[in-house]
Amino acid sequence: MEGHDAIATGTDVFPAQPGLVREKSDAKSKHEEADVEANVVSVSSSHDLHDVYGGDDATVDPVYKAKITLINDAFQEIGMGRYQWYLFIVAGFGWFSDNLWQIVTGLILTPSVNEFGYQGPFIKLGQAIGMLIGCVVFGIGSDIWGRRWSFNLTLFITALFAIAGGASPNAFALCAFTTVWSIGVGGNLPVDSAVFLEFVPASHQYLLTTLSVFWSIGQLVASLLAWPLIANFSCAGPHDCPRAANQGWRYFLYTVGGLVMVLFALRFFVFHLHESPRYLVGRGRDADAVAVLQKIAAYNRTRTRLTVEMLRAAGEQARRKMAESASVIEVGVRAALAAGLEMFDSKHIKALFATRKLALSTSILIWIWALIGLAFALYNNYIPFFLETRGAHFGDGSVYITYRNQVILSVVGIPGAFLAGWMVELRYLGRNGTLAISTILTGAFLLASTTARSSNALLGWNCGYSLTNNVMWGVLFAVTPELFPAKDRGTGNAVVELGDRIVNLFAPVIAMYADLTTSVPIWVAGALFVVAGFSAFLLPFEPRGKASI
Repeated sequence: MEGHDAIATGTDVFPAQPGLVREKSDAKSKHEEADVEANVVSVSSSHDLHDVYGGDDATVDPVYKAKITLINDAFQEIGMGRYQWYLFIVAGFGWFSDNLWQIVTGLILTPSVNEFGYQGPFIKLGQAIGMLIGCVVFGIGSDIWGRRWSFNLTLFITALFAIAGGASPNAFALCAFTTVWSIGVGGNLPVDSAVFLEFVPASHQYLLTTLSVFWSIGQLVASLLAWPLIANFSCAGPHDCPRAANQGWRYFLYTVGGLVMVLFALRFFVFHLHESPRYLVGRGRDADAVAVLQKIAAYNRTRTRLTVEMLRAAGEQARRKMAESASVIEVGVRAALAAGLEMFDSKHIKALFATRKLALSTSILIWIWALIGLAFALYNNYIPFFLETRGAHFGDGSVYITYRNQVILSVVGIPGAFLAGWMVELRYLGRNGTLAISTILTGAFLLASTTARSSNALLGWNCGYSLTNNVMWGVLFAVTPELFPAKDRGTGNAVVELGDRIVNLFAPVIAMYADLTTSVPIWVAGALFVVAGFSAFLLPFEPRGKASI
C-alpha cells in the first residue's frame, strides 16, 4: 500500500515506520535500554505526513497524537492477523443488521396494515425515532463508557424486541417494539465502524469499505426470508384479515429476530472483544492499552515491542515540545469522577470543530449524510409501492415478480462492496473521489428509472442504482470514522449520522400526504443524491494511504 514502508511482521524487525525506534541488535544493559525507551519518540514532520490530517498539529491534542502514533506503529508491527480477521466477521454483523432491519419494516408494512388497519407510515416513523436515539446514545456513549458494551448490546436489543414484536396484539404495540428494536439498529454502525478501524493496521484500513458486503447480504437475506413467509402466509387484502390468516409477517419477525440473536451470541460468547487501545490511550490508561496490544499480538502469534514507558516518554516529549500539558484524563479517582460527569460535557463534540479545516470537514460530512439519508429514505419508502404499481401498469405486478425483483436487486448490490474496496485505493480517486462519483451515479440511475417503459427496463435501471448505491454506502461508512480521532470517533460518527437520522423522520410524514402514484419522490431522491455527490469533492481531508489517529 502506498504511503507505508514494508513491514516485517512476526520477526525481530520493528515496523519500518517513523515514530518507533528499532532496538539495537547488540546487547544493552538495563540502564541503556531505559535510555533508549526514554528517547524512543520523535514526533517529526516526516511522520506527520502519514496521518490523515497531513501534519496539522492543531487538529488534535499533541500528547494524544504522539501516543497514537506509537499505537499505530504497534498495530502495523502486529499486522493483519487472526484477531483482525475474526473481528472483520463479527463487526460485519452490524452492517448486516443495519440494512436487514431497514428492509424488514418495509416488508412487514403491507401485511401488518391489512391486519391492524393503521396508517403505515407510523411504523417507519417509529423506526426513524428509534434509530435516532440509538445513534446518539451508543455513538456518543462509546466515547464515554467504552466500545465493548455498545458493540455487544446493540444486537441483543435488536433481537430481543424484534422477537417480542412478532407477538404484537395491535398496531400500537408493533410500532412501539419497532421503535425499541431500532434503538439497537441505530447504534450498530457508529460503534462497529469505530471498533474495526481501531484494531486494524493502517495498511488494511480499506477493509472498512469492504465490510459493506455484509450490508448487501443483509438486504438479500431479508428478501429471501420474506419471500416464502410473507407471500404464502398473508391475507390477500385488508378485508377479512384476521390474525390466524395473516401469520407471515410474525413468522418473519421471529425468524430474523432469532437470526440476529444467534449473531449476538457469536459476538458475546465466542469472540472476545478487547477494549480499544486507542480509546484507552484517550482515557489516560496507557498500561491497559499496552496490555491489550500484547494480548492481540499473542493471539496473532507475533509480538509487539511497545511498552508503557515508551508511551509515557512520547507524551512527555510532546508536552515539552508544545509547552503545554496533556489533555488526556488522569488515571485514578479523578478519572472515575470525570467519567461520571462526562455525559454532560460537550468536549467530544467541540473536538470535532477544533480547527477551521476540521470544522469544514465535519460540516460537509453532516450535510452529505443528511442529503443521502433523505434520498435513501424516500427511495426505500416509495420504491416497493412504485415497483408494484409500475409492475401492475406493465402487466406483471404479481407477488412473485415483486419479490423476485427485490432479490435480484439485492444480489446485484453485493459486488459493490468489493468494487468500493478497490476504488478507494486508486491514486486518482481515493475515498473522496469514489464517494463523489458513486453518489452522483446513484442519483443518475434513479432519475433514469423514471423513463422506463417496461418492467425489464425499470429493473435494469434499479440494478444500476443498487450497484452504485452499495459502493456509495461502503465508502461513506468507511471515510466517516477515518476522519475523526479515536478519542472522539464515536461522537463524530453519531453527530454526522444524526443528520441522516433526523431527516429520516420526515420521510414517513411526507408519505402520509404525498401522492405515491407519481414519480416525484424518485425525482427528488435522485436530485438529492447528485447534490450530495458533488459535495463530496469539497471534503478537505483524503484518508487514502494515511493512518487514522
